[in-house]
Amino acid sequence: MSNPLPGPLPREREIPSPTIVEDVSPCVDGGRFAIKRVIGECVTVTAACFAHGHERVACAVRYRGPRDKTWREIAMEPGLDDVWSAQFCVDRSGKWEYSVACWIDHLGYWRETFARRTDPQDLLLAASMGAELIERSAEGSSERDTELLEPWARILREQTDVERLRAIALDESLFALAVANAPRDGLTLTIAYPVTVDRERARYSSWYELFPRSCSQTPGQHGTFADLDERLDEIAAMGFDVLYLPPIHPIGREKRKGRNNATAAEEGDVGSPWAIGASEGGHFSILPELGTLADFRHLVMATRAREMEIAMDIAFQCAPDHPWVAEHPEWFRARPDGSIQYAENPPKKYQDIYPIDFDTPDWQPLWQALRDVFLFWIAQGVQIFRVDNPHTKPFPFWEWAIAEIKREHPDVLLLAEAFTRPHVMHRLAKLGFTQSYTYFTWRGSKAELTEYFTELAQGASREYFRPNCWPNTPDILPYHLQNAGLGMFRIRLLLAATLAASYGVYGPAYELGENRPRDPGSEEYLDSEKYQLRHWDRSRPESLAPLMTRLNEFRRGHRAMQSNESLVFHPTDNEALFAYSKRDGDDRVLVVVNLDPQNPQAGFVNVDLAQFGLEPGAAYSVRDALNGATYTWYGSRNFVRLDPAHAPAHLFAVT
Repeated sequence: MSNPLPGPLPREREIPSPTIVEDVSPCVDGGRFAIKRVIGECVTVTAACFAHGHERVACAVRYRGPRDKTWREIAMEPGLDDVWSAQFCVDRSGKWEYSVACWIDHLGYWRETFARRTDPQDLLLAASMGAELIERSAEGSSERDTELLEPWARILREQTDVERLRAIALDESLFALAVANAPRDGLTLTIAYPVTVDRERARYSSWYELFPRSCSQTPGQHGTFADLDERLDEIAAMGFDVLYLPPIHPIGREKRKGRNNATAAEEGDVGSPWAIGASEGGHFSILPELGTLADFRHLVMATRAREMEIAMDIAFQCAPDHPWVAEHPEWFRARPDGSIQYAENPPKKYQDIYPIDFDTPDWQPLWQALRDVFLFWIAQGVQIFRVDNPHTKPFPFWEWAIAEIKREHPDVLLLAEAFTRPHVMHRLAKLGFTQSYTYFTWRGSKAELTEYFTELAQGASREYFRPNCWPNTPDILPYHLQNAGLGMFRIRLLLAATLAASYGVYGPAYELGENRPRDPGSEEYLDSEKYQLRHWDRSRPESLAPLMTRLNEFRRGHRAMQSNESLVFHPTDNEALFAYSKRDGDDRVLVVVNLDPQNPQAGFVNVDLAQFGLEPGAAYSVRDALNGATYTWYGSRNFVRLDPAHAPAHLFAVT
């Protein structure tokens, strides 16, 4: 897997290269897909680099960022078993790439062996051999360097005083100059491995989802963007930085669903926002009841002024009266009776939604139209998109569309809402989705959580799969929240916000402990906000808003909480107690959660002090962000007791 070296070429040899480069890391699928970083992070590159026999090799990482015309280079350092490493840091969003170069280090081998020689005649001969190598370096160097290297080579040939010769031959500065200009014999250069660099919100974010149409202060009245504008200060005060809105487009009237997904809508039913398109327009339009395009742009700016961002829902599907249905019938699949196939997942049927037929012969105009949906809303100031069901669209479409979007808009972030099979979820992440929903929603036991988050934080997918953990969504009321008390809601919120650097909640419903399923065994909410207006009384004393606020304050105040890679689990002698930590330098966080929502639980936590950089038996302080108390702990084994009626968890800062 070699190609010509970018930039100035070394003298080529016809003989096949004797140097080997293998096991390059990090990379995804051998370099087919990009690893991911955010601005300010570094890429530590390792590779096995070697040659036959006693041949000494030298290695370097070559890298460049977006719009760089030349490559930068950093020397790799050798480690055990021929594994070399080097690190470069990224300072701009966009596409980066790097490769590993390896060549025979004739000068390095000569210097190393010269220093060990003792026989005078042997030294004189070795000095002449070194002079030949230095003259080769001088041939390809600048005039200024040549003026230093040629006299050095001449002295090595002519000097006969062995001690003086040894000192001259081992001159550090001249040797470095010769190495910098030496031809790279036996060069092997790997392919260029891609790196996608995003802004920091790609790694760390706190999402709050709500329906703007339910934001009116008057029960039963359709909310507007202006009503939502009045709520922005409350949401910002809770510490969320992404405000996610379900689709804001016109909602189809034909075959509109009624409350609780009733097949027939009644007078006044507002329909599902995911049934996109009506006579007022489709994916480029706004539901008139919410406001105008100017109102939406104002909302985007008002949100940004509070250090938050709007995340917009992109759902590539159409209501029966979407303009595209009449204008482009070839974009939809016809049934044998001539009608258009509606969406279904038997026994579920979605008569109000037509899926797009990506197998259409007219696929090129279709792809361009869908890409243009993103570009239109980017022009309105949106830079974050939650993409609905991307796993039901072809992978080649997403690879093309995301590349098109990111080429001109590298700061755009895309969250893949793909609750599906693992390989499908991971393929979407590889293709360019910035973040991904996860199985956290259904992982309940200590063993399940430990196994899954160990995979997310430490597995190979950490290079490209950025988890965004949600305890609920408008589509999903998971079994452990159904008919559950607020204790379980607190536990699941604590887990989502502390296990993952990015998390989100379907806000008002979660704040108030909405727990009623529509049917036994169903994950659908009773009186789901997907099909009707809801009025949420957020002033209720049992609201979880204060807990959300404290959690988000803690996340913002601790750098350790803003990434996933340092996550470590700690044993407890009580299976109901779940302990884990994160660390970023001197910022150390320890979380202990009582997974039992009803009963107090007590036991010992066995902390791995080495993870905190502490000596065995050390004394240290732990301060709980939830109750404000500070405790002194000694050594690795310490006692905790958690009563879910008062405090379901300890959220410790370790000092």
